[in-house]
Amino acid sequence: MRVGILDLLGPPARRPVELGYQLLITKQYASITPQAISVWCRRMGHETFYATYYGLGRPHRLVPADLDVVFISCYTQVSHLAYALAKLYRKAGVRTVIGGPHAKAFPADCLRFFDLVVRECDEALVADILAGQFDPGAVISSEKPFDDVPAVEERMPEIRASAFFRGRTPTPLTAVPMLASMGCPYRCDFCIDWSSTYRPLSIERLEADLRYLATHLPGRLVVFHDPNFAVKFDQVFEALEAQPPGERPPYIIESSLTVLRGDRPRRLKDTNCAMVAPGVESWTDYSNKAGVGRAGGMAKVERVAAHFAQLADNVPYLQANFMFGLDTDEGDAPVELTKRFMDLAPFAFPTINIPVPFGGTPLHDELAADGRILPTMPFSFYYAPYVVTTIKNYDPVTYYDKLIELYGHAASPEMLRRRLRTAPSRVVRWVHRARTAGFRADLGSFRRIRTLLRSDPGFLAFHEGRTTALPEFYRHLGDRMLGDYSELLSAADRTPDLSSIRL
Repeated sequence: MRVGILDLLGPPARRPVELGYQLLITKQYASITPQAISVWCRRMGHETFYATYYGLGRPHRLVPADLDVVFISCYTQVSHLAYALAKLYRKAGVRTVIGGPHAKAFPADCLRFFDLVVRECDEALVADILAGQFDPGAVISSEKPFDDVPAVEERMPEIRASAFFRGRTPTPLTAVPMLASMGCPYRCDFCIDWSSTYRPLSIERLEADLRYLATHLPGRLVVFHDPNFAVKFDQVFEALEAQPPGERPPYIIESSLTVLRGDRPRRLKDTNCAMVAPGVESWTDYSNKAGVGRAGGMAKVERVAAHFAQLADNVPYLQANFMFGLDTDEGDAPVELTKRFMDLAPFAFPTINIPVPFGGTPLHDELAADGRILPTMPFSFYYAPYVVTTIKNYDPVTYYDKLIELYGHAASPEMLRRRLRTAPSRVVRWVHRARTAGFRADLGSFRRIRTLLRSDPGFLAFHEGRTTALPEFYRHLGDRMLGDYSELLSAADRTPDLSSIRL
């Protein structure tokens, strides 16, 4: 069979500044599961076509039109692009299959456009799909996510296609995606991994992959896609430390502060960790991930900042992940505490996320039961700077006022100067400048939305949940996001089906 695998990493680039970012950065976000599917199909003897789309060109031209089956993976922000492509492939007689975060979160909506929706998959399930074991209109899943990730050596055709220049030459930014574990032991109500079971993967496979990289791709960045890296810390780090010091690749991880305690930051340094992105989330909640016990408020700020300072002595680049707009957020305190953290830890670049109710999470179920999800907001806007729910303790204008205050502090000239003074290298200084510029662009988006909330009664009514009439602002912007594919999706196609499907 002729099988296509298309990994959608980002929407079409619309501005010159986006072109460079998507070419240099988004291109490196390739997911592991689509690469695994490509390997499995090749093992089965099928003619396999794998490609990633990172916002440049026309994605339907990346794989042939005369396929038997096409697998498309995407996250929710780019789901409308996936839907448009599904229409094109179905018209050509291709069987269409969708997987990835969006399919897991909103399978009912995906069924409107795809023949099959996959929640979790493994090699056996892919073989059954290709053998025609499932009728169109089915939501299917393996019993658990796959545990046997194909080795880096076996994934090299996919890594070349996704991360090399013209598929032939690695670049200084070439990144290799890897997994050391699946699942997460924490139960954060907003996370699609909230109900997953933490499972370490084969240490022997990890060691073999590291040896292969040392020989064939020395010095290339490894990005671990683990939801929570090295919960079994000693087991994982013994494998990293087994590599000779001069052959340890730089690597990026997301992990909890509770994992990175004691002398473990030093082991990060010894194994060439380039970046850590712990989730702080909130100053009043999720403290079990931060390792501060019952501490909250300023006490939590000071303890977390001190922990980040210890990490900064051992890791070149740090990112601190926050959420603002949770039901526990109220008044000025969340903003003031986050600003205080920025002042205490300028070396940690903050990301400030707006809560998004992804399907299948307790957050989604709670907000849906309370009628607080904006029912006609297209999935294209399920990411910052857009709000797709009503915020419990802030009216829309006040909420955007607070976001502008947070981003304004993070992107201020003084904060940038402090970051640059603490940066350990020229590369980190360049990243700080680039990300600060991105924050300033986000500020412009926040201010445009706030202006509309203040000046357009219909726009305000929509965000207060008093009307379901989608504002023209979002209709027009949705067309721009889809670019040449906008005519393939009607207004009804873009109105989400938020109903749940339980397997």
